[in-house]
Parts: sequence; structure tokens; C-alpha cells
Amino acid sequence: MADVEIRIDAVEPFAEGQSFGEAGPYLRVRGVMKGALDPAAAENRPIVDLDKAPTNPRGRVEYESDFFMLRPQDPGRTRGVLVYDVANRGNLRIMQQLDNAPGDPARANDPKTAADAGIGFTLGRGYTLLWSGWDPGAPAANHALGARFPTALEGGKPIRGRIRDEFHIGTRAPGKGDAARLSYPAASLDKRSARLTVRARESDERREIPAESWEFVDDRSIRLLPEGTAFAPVAIYEIWYEAEGPKVLGLGFAAVRDLVAHLRYDDPTLGIRHALAFGNSQSGRFLRHFLDLGMNEDGSGRRVFDGVMTNVAGAGKVFANHRFGMPGRTATQHEDRLYPENWFPFSQARLADPISGREDAILKGRPSDPCIIEANSATEYWQKGASLIHTDPGGRRDADLPPNARTYLVAGTQHMARPGVDPSPGPCLNPRNSTSATPALRALFLALEEWVATGREPPSSRVPRIADGTAVAAESIHFPRVKGFAHPPGANRILPPSDWVEPRPREDLAYGTLVSAVDADGNEQAGIRLPAIAVPLGTHTGWNLYRAEPCELCDRDGSLVPFARSRAEREAADDPRPSLEERYGSREAYVAKVKAAAAALVAERLLLPRDAEAYVRAAEACDRF
Repeated sequence: MADVEIRIDAVEPFAEGQSFGEAGPYLRVRGVMKGALDPAAAENRPIVDLDKAPTNPRGRVEYESDFFMLRPQDPGRTRGVLVYDVANRGNLRIMQQLDNAPGDPARANDPKTAADAGIGFTLGRGYTLLWSGWDPGAPAANHALGARFPTALEGGKPIRGRIRDEFHIGTRAPGKGDAARLSYPAASLDKRSARLTVRARESDERREIPAESWEFVDDRSIRLLPEGTAFAPVAIYEIWYEAEGPKVLGLGFAAVRDLVAHLRYDDPTLGIRHALAFGNSQSGRFLRHFLDLGMNEDGSGRRVFDGVMTNVAGAGKVFANHRFGMPGRTATQHEDRLYPENWFPFSQARLADPISGREDAILKGRPSDPCIIEANSATEYWQKGASLIHTDPGGRRDADLPPNARTYLVAGTQHMARPGVDPSPGPCLNPRNSTSATPALRALFLALEEWVATGREPPSSRVPRIADGTAVAAESIHFPRVKGFAHPPGANRILPPSDWVEPRPREDLAYGTLVSAVDADGNEQAGIRLPAIAVPLGTHTGWNLYRAEPCELCDRDGSLVPFARSRAEREAADDPRPSLEERYGSREAYVAKVKAAAAALVAERLLLPRDAEAYVRAAEACDRF
């Protein structure tokens, strides 16, 4: 077992003492966890370079992690459920995804008011919510949670190594494009040992940028010359250079394991009976990796999480247990595609890898295995290989998930789909998909809690299936030809891992990824079809295309192309999709269909009654009729 010390820095009332359901008022708790790991212990052996970290006099590797907690003020009114939300780049996400809370990072990471709790779903259920830092390189702004991990050493000095850094201006990287920040300090500013390239598409040949056309500003940034020259938007830049000082990043997995185990089992004041984990996007991939590494057992035979829910994680893991890892990277068709994220095993089912020939699963059948629910948007099927969760890696047959695993497609939604998504195109060609997935996520999270606490199983998995023809190759789909509606070139191909520093991608070895079949309107046929998809007002997709480079998918954005209101409007636009007038006839008929779709989902436990009522109210107020 690890040595764990908890330091409490602040305890104060949340939301001025407002009550939330039967739990009553909540407290905000901030502090620091100090951990010390035995590098020789079996539970710590998966951590890369742990044997190269400095140790204290007891032979332990020390680290620190910030944590933040919201807990009922009266321990006797807690639900007894600890919900650990894995921080996403240091940010708190669960209340944005389950509570419709504001997305402003300054508020989301330091919730103080009732408005910061959104609709109060999580607090209203009496959960104890917990967050902590696991990535020492996460941005420190806006109260984000950090961690302090040791540097890997060789001969008493920080390790050096040649690495590849990739960046893109105008897609993910902030700033004006006048400089680019490096992921690790450069060991030398001598450009003779470095190389800088650029290409428009991921599939293009790299073009060398001459040494006289760029320079190191310092050991953490570069710029083009002459000074003031901007990096081109959307283009893919890569720099190879000698870096130094990698942290022992895999400590992040142990830090989560040991903090949760300590609070659950060794702190009786919290009254914890069950522990659930929630991970969104990067943090969902963290949880998949956490389980694959066997971290759900604390070294004393105790299960850490009873239940795990990942959202929009696709089939990936995180680049966080590697020397010179970069946990913030996420691979798409255009960005970061050649960094470690997608490697076998992908599924909770035990399957064979056609490339390596070995059999494996993320859940190994250990006594510590949790119940797991995995939810994905349409984007993860187009960009992140989500079908590999529930098919064999060749994409030839449906997999049989173990009894403690469920997976769901929230049809027709985009990555991080929640209220407040900007519907404007941004860098994309099509308007973005503002359809929220949060109502489905609330129902699924409640099902996970019931599964763990009472044994009541959740609804059956809802995903595209090969057996019924709803799981198909992306290239086989034909979307309706609507003026101004750009169509995709195909899904992102998921490749077997290669050397991320000097990548040699094998496109011929791509895994067999599939997407959901669509109906005549272009809306997905499989998965959880929320009322916005079951009774649509337009075509909703999980993909979009870059305006500057329309041959590749636009990061993790979707598209929403509304139907015409009337037949005359449709014919004037040469739109083959029936108009609202033609398909529904009247607002009253539309509302009736929404009411029926919502009621069906409630009966299947895929929508909560409160959310069903909200869909009906929104339909009654719809201004499209």
C-alpha cells in the first residue's frame, strides 16, 4: 500500500449554505494529497520510469496532488456514494455534463454558487464529489487542479531524448500564431540538431522549413523568421528536437487510485459505501487506461471504484504512461494522429488482435473489476474508433461484452455535446451540432449507481451492430445532397501503434472501424435516439469539415443542417429532405411525436421523467412552425 497524507487547506460553505435535496447544505473542501510509492510493489510496476525517480530515505517515490471536494455538511445526510470526476486537463467537468452547469472554466473549476451547480442533479442526489490533479503539465489557470511529480533521472541527471512535437494554430492551439510552445524544455537551442516541417493535410508529404526561417525563442518556444511571421492556420507543424526532464507521468494513475482508496476505506468520517468514477473525453480515456493497467485494486485487495462511466472517450487511452508523454494530445484525422492513443485492447470483451495475434481485454476478469458504462457521441465513431469497443478489431463481427459492461451511442450528437455549444461553424464548413447529450448521460449515470448499489442492471447496450446492418463502413454512407452541406471524406482510420518520434504509419493495417447507418435524412439509426433525433428538425451528424482544408474532418465538431419549414422553401433550395410542413403538418402533431418518443425512452430507463417533460416544453415553444 502507498503512504498517503491528506492536508486540508480550506473548508467553507458552498452556495451560502443552500440545501440540495435530502443532502442539505454542502461544503467546499480544498487540500493536497501527499503520496509515497514503493517502486518495487507489484501494483506499481506498470508505471513507466518509476524506477528512475528519486526516492526518500524509506525508498519511496514522493509526489503531491491537489484535490477539491464538495460534500454534504452533515455526514449523516450523505448518500454514501463518492463520485470521482477525473479532471480534464486540470478542469472539473461532471457538472457541465450532468448538471448543465456553466462552461466558463473560472466558474466551473471553483464552484461557489448555486448557479455553478446547474440543475443540481449530482448534489441533489447527495453524492460526495471529488476531483484531483493527475497531470503535472496541465494548465494552471482558472483554479485548475495540478500535481507535482518527480523527474525521471539517469546517472542523477534529468533524462534527455529526441522527441517529436506537433502543433496547429487555429484548431486547438491558443494565440495569434506568432509563436509555438514546446511540450518539453529543449536541451539545446542549437538548431543543427532540430528539424521543423509543415504540411496541409495529415496524409501530405512533410515540407522542410529551412533553419534560417525559424528560431528558438527560449527552451520552451519557437517562432518563424523574420520575427512577426505567423504560423499558417490549420496546417500541421512538427518539430524534432532534443528534450529533457520527463516527469514520471504514470504516477497520475496511482495518485487517483490511492486518494480514492484512502478516502473510501481509511476515512470513516465521509461515510462512503460505494465509489463511482466519471470521465469525460480525455478523462474517460484516462479511466480506460486506469482499468487496463490494473489500477482498480489498491495493493491490499480492495476495489477502488465499484462503477465507472466514460463519456466520449472512444476506443482510446491516454499518452500518459510514457517517457516524454503528452497527456493533452488527442488523435483525430487531422491532429495528433500519430501519437499513442489507440492500442489494443480496445474492448471490455476478450478479443484477438489480428496484428499482434494476442488476446486481451481492458477488464481482465479480476475480482476488482467494476461495472462499467461507456457512452459515446457520433463523433467518436467517426474520429475515435468507438466501434472497436463492441466489435472485433477487424470490424467483422459484434463482440459479446461481459455482464458488467454496457456501451451506448448517443445518436446524432457531437463530442462534448451539452447545452451552450456554439452552433456557428467556427473553423468548420457546416454549422456545428448544438444537440445536447446530457439528458441521456443523466439517465445512464443513475443506472450505473443503481447497478452498483442495488444490483439492478442497466438497459442493454445501444450501439450500431453488424448483425442488424446498422454498423457500416463510413465510405458506404450517402448523405442527402443539400446545397452548402459539405460531406465527409470518410472516417478517421485507427492505426496500430508505431514509433511516435519517427512514425511510419501502416495504413494497410488499419483496424476495422464502423459507424452508424443513417436514414434518408442523414440521421443515425442506431443508439439512443433522443427526441431531437427521433423527431428531428434537421440532419445531425458527429462530423464536420475544415473550412480551410475541406478534405479532412474538423477536429471533434459535428454538423446540424435544419430542414426547410415549408415545401416551397424546400423546393426553392433544392433540398431533397421533406420540410417540417410535409413531415409533421402542424406544431401539435410535432409535439405529439416528441411526447411519444420521450415517453418511450423513459420506459426504457434511457431518459429521466424530468428531462422528458423538458423536451415536450421545448417542442411546444419551438419557433420553427
